Amino acid sequence: MSYIGKQPTKAPLTASDIEDGIITAAKIEDGAVVAAEIASNAVTTAKINADAVTSAKIADNAVVTAAINADAVTGAKIADDAINSEHYTDGSVDTAHIADANVTTAKVADDAITAAKLNNDIISGTTALTSEPEDTDEFLVSDAGTLKRIDYSLIKGGGITDADFWRLTTDTQFGTGVQILNANWERADSDNAEKIGNGVSYSGGIFTFPSTGIWLIQHQVSLFRSNGEIQRHDSRIAMTTNNSTFDDAAQSHTSTDDANYRQSTCFSFIFDCENTTTHKIRFYYSDASNNNPTLVGATNATNTGAMFVRLGDT
Repeated sequence: MSYIGKQPTKAPLTASDIEDGIITAAKIEDGAVVAAEIASNAVTTAKINADAVTSAKIADNAVVTAAINADAVTGAKIADDAINSEHYTDGSVDTAHIADANVTTAKVADDAITAAKLNNDIISGTTALTSEPEDTDEFLVSDAGTLKRIDYSLIKGGGITDADFWRLTTDTQFGTGVQILNANWERADSDNAEKIGNGVSYSGGIFTFPSTGIWLIQHQVSLFRSNGEIQRHDSRIAMTTNNSTFDDAAQSHTSTDDANYRQSTCFSFIFDCENTTTHKIRFYYSDASNNNPTLVGATNATNTGAMFVRLGDT
């Protein structure tokens, strides 16, 4: 630089030589202000632009704790997405800082939920997730890896919703030809006998189902002849699908060698009751030699009887 006259003597520039407000931010070289040049507690909230604090603008180890006023960096001064997980203190994110319903399935590691983290009652399925009555209890089930709630009332009771047992109350002798067993029936009521659901109904030798479904019918027969052998006795389960015409669904054949010899048989049939008005069951018998056999009955134990169990939906 050229001068007119004598060149001025060089001297250091001091703070008193600079007028207030002369040095602007544009005159400060990027990265020139380091931690050592910032007085303790000098950086206040008012000196920080909104969203000014981003990770790209802070040099490694540039700002020390002592240079920042307590609580000077507020949420408004931190740019969105500026703070990465590396800046969190281990264990610093507590439950108070997690919004409700913010932990999604994707945020839970595989096998992270162990039995130790579940309520014992949930694991056994005996009580609800809450303290509500049993009928509103819920289960946790896995659907393709996703835990879902299932109300206990939708599954309780299992698959068998109806079961019933009937029996002949007294010895009953038959005449010749085909004989329908249309008398002396009762629902078993001794020895702690019980039914499930509504049970079947009986009238005039015909049994009517309380609901549609697939039913198991099991018939047991005990018989004898007091004055000779039984050459052949046929026991039959008959069904109708029009409330009129009955067809043989299952048969059993028995015989005895001499008078008062008793013979027993038990046989079954699975019946699809599609309509409770038209689909029904009855039992009947015939003897090849017209020997007039006697079916054994009693009120305190089952000798001749029938069981009805609903297995599932039609």
